Amino acid sequence: MPKVLPALVKWIEKQMVHHSRFDDSPFIPESEFPWSRGLEDNWHDVRAELDTLLEHRDALPNFQDISTGQRHITNDNHWKTYFFYGYGLRFDANCERCPRTAELLAHIPGLKTAFFSILGPHKHVPPHRGPYKGVVRYHLGLKIPSPEDACGIRVGGQEAHWREGAGMFFDDTYEHEAWNGTHEDRAVLFLDVVRPMAFPYSLFNDMVIKGIARSRFVQEAKGNQDAWEQRFAQLLQRK
Repeated sequence: MPKVLPALVKWIEKQMVHHSRFDDSPFIPESEFPWSRGLEDNWHDVRAELDTLLEHRDALPNFQDISTGQRHITNDNHWKTYFFYGYGLRFDANCERCPRTAELLAHIPGLKTAFFSILGPHKHVPPHRGPYKGVVRYHLGLKIPSPEDACGIRVGGQEAHWREGAGMFFDDTYEHEAWNGTHEDRAVLFLDVVRPMAFPYSLFNDMVIKGIARSRFVQEAKGNQDAWEQRFAQLLQRK
């Protein structure tokens, strides 16, 4: 966790148990986020843009190449990413290559992070905890190999499995792990959105999120993303 307003972070996370719009559970009902229906209704459009990107799969960055803080959970070439947003920072060139996905993302309230998350064959992401409870995680299944139960995620001891065109919300500050037990890629659209809270706790939450966005941790990731983008643009120009 970046050292951003540590006392405030600790205090606001405690308040979230009592002042969030929903119970403090590992998985969160989709009904709490009605915008997700529009995204899922158009998942084929998002999948089509993902498929185009996967023509350049090997050139896509590994998660730890962008966010070096992830090296404790992944250090190989089997977790590929393609970022649209990172803690509110928009990556314009990536959005321009996937205009339909970018259009759908632009209508999501409280969106902070968005990327294609691609787990390679037999990739396992070990148990870990997310950095801050002030956002809620969402996965939209885009490319889920058969059998579906061979790919899964466990959050707070509860197991779930992705389905193409279906989403799931969860609290990533519960210990969680994910795996792809097949011979093909598993891909989801991975989002973090602001956790709905009552005022004034929502204001404090916004303060913490803005502080994290200005942290060295996030700014370093932005620099890594910008450098990758330049290399990727050059690669596409040569083809």
